[in-house]
Amino acid sequence: MEPRIDLMNNEFGMKLAKRLYAVHGLVQQAGLPHATQSLVMLRASQINGCGHCIDLHTKEAAAEGETATRLHLVAGWRHSTVFTEEEQAALALTEEATRLADASEGVSDETWARASKYYAEDQLIALVTLIAMINATNRLAVTLNQLGGSYEPGVLASAASS
Repeated sequence: MEPRIDLMNNEFGMKLAKRLYAVHGLVQQAGLPHATQSLVMLRASQINGCGHCIDLHTKEAAAEGETATRLHLVAGWRHSTVFTEEEQAALALTEEATRLADASEGVSDETWARASKYYAEDQLIALVTLIAMINATNRLAVTLNQLGGSYEPGVLASAASS
């Protein structure tokens, strides 16, 4: 499988990537823990089968100090002991918001209440935005056959700021 378009070597693709990255920067301002953001982006990418994004978010999280144990257990977070209750609430919300087509009710009231218990309103807006943005990014990357395996930490931030 070959990439259909290399977004990083396409002028319009770079403009789009910079704007997506800018939204991520805005999300940072809500005070949502960075580790939670990394876990959310990784979990949605796993659900969507986006090798490029799994590669990127795993390597970026590791470079920022996330442990290998936690990264390996994201897919099985419900059956592990390494995530806080707050992180579990964010991961549950991520799964339900990512799998909207699979669930007749979308995000359940129970899952929303659980997330609301740990996150302030601005953080919830940031969390929902982050989930929406990573799902959009996953769909771009999967559709364009962006492949995982060769990402180097820091490349995205460098490209987006140039």
